[in-house]
Amino acid sequence: MTFPSITPMFASGALQFAFEKATTEGKITILVLFVLSMFSWTIIITKFRQLHLARKWAKRFFAAYSSTRDPLDIKRRGDVFRGAPAYQLYIRGADELDYHLNKNPVLIKGEKRISPASFEAVKVTLEEAAAAQAMSLEKGMIVLSTAVAGGPFIGLLGTVWGVMETFAGIARASSASLTAMAPGVAGALIATVTGLLVAIPAMFAYNFMVTTIRAITQELDGFATRYATQIEHVYVDNRELEDKIASAIKRSVNTETSTALVE
Repeated sequence: MTFPSITPMFASGALQFAFEKATTEGKITILVLFVLSMFSWTIIITKFRQLHLARKWAKRFFAAYSSTRDPLDIKRRGDVFRGAPAYQLYIRGADELDYHLNKNPVLIKGEKRISPASFEAVKVTLEEAAAAQAMSLEKGMIVLSTAVAGGPFIGLLGTVWGVMETFAGIARASSASLTAMAPGVAGALIATVTGLLVAIPAMFAYNFMVTTIRAITQELDGFATRYATQIEHVYVDNRELEDKIASAIKRSVNTETSTALVE
């Protein structure tokens, strides 16, 4: 069974026909979803570029860092890896270490070292830098999560509102034919379609980006621990700690010797 009054309208496109038949409230809903989609796609494109550069420059930075034993060597050479979050953490830690080496040095056989207290300040700087880089990577993700969670509901609101308007119009006109209902229902459903078109790309992009960001963040935490350990081995004056350990070992040996003599 065909409906001559409707078929020519669909020939120009179902979406166009549905949009033309949408109510004012439905068109406002579609406009809101369009704005949300623009924000969403801006974040998707920006974050894809940021994450791509982060992974690309991180590989180069880690290769350069692994090639040297001195934690300050990359800074002294002037190498730059601006797209790598680990490099930003590295440079913050290197600047803080350099500051303490120049302002609060401990001289050991003519070489500069830092005290354990200064090393604690360096570790705090590394923790702050790691947190700042994690926040930078996650910036804007709230827009995608909003598009994923809110897009279908906003579209559903427009659809329900449109269907309500359609049935109200049919009730006022006392006409319940399919020909009278179809344009209004089609106009109402376009809001849900638009909501899904906004949410589906955002969902795939969000899941991919969250996984990538989590991997980069874990890599960043691991590097911060490794970096702090290397700084401690090369630049921290641990003589006081070593003396305490030696004293503890000596006391333990003396106690064991005394116990053996008593027995």
